[in-house]
Amino acid sequence: MTVQVRLARAEEMPAVYALRYEVFVVGQDVPVDLERDELDAAADHVVALDPERLVGTGRLVDGRIDEEGRLETATAGAVGTVGRMAVCAQARGTGVGRSLLEALVDRARARGLPAVELHAQVHARAFYERAGFQPFGDVYLEAGIEHVGMRREL
Repeated sequence: MTVQVRLARAEEMPAVYALRYEVFVVGQDVPVDLERDELDAAADHVVALDPERLVGTGRLVDGRIDEEGRLETATAGAVGTVGRMAVCAQARGTGVGRSLLEALVDRARARGLPAVELHAQVHARAFYERAGFQPFGDVYLEAGIEHVGMRREL
């Protein structure tokens, strides 16, 4: 699948939120009130676009997100957190997720961040390990789904 991956434009944000809703709320039963949060406004969002539509998205937040989903503000500038990685069902397994992840890592590097972290759903752990992320800490529940913290030094 040939896609363009870049920073999202303001007019694309409704499509970003719609895809995240489809993937997380509909597909994984994440409570709707947990899917969107106050961090969206300050996050760097990336999108993957095929010639016809948005097929993937992710975001980068400046700072570490704790296991309750709260930003640890003292970590701003020391680490970025990748999150809300979502790829539509038709584009999974085509490299879109990897392209989104690398765009977010590149964005963190360009911002001078020394490392990025993420909360990986346990079933996706190997995907993130192949991209250079190392697990840390214990497995925990987030929105009723098992997750593990992962980190990649830049």
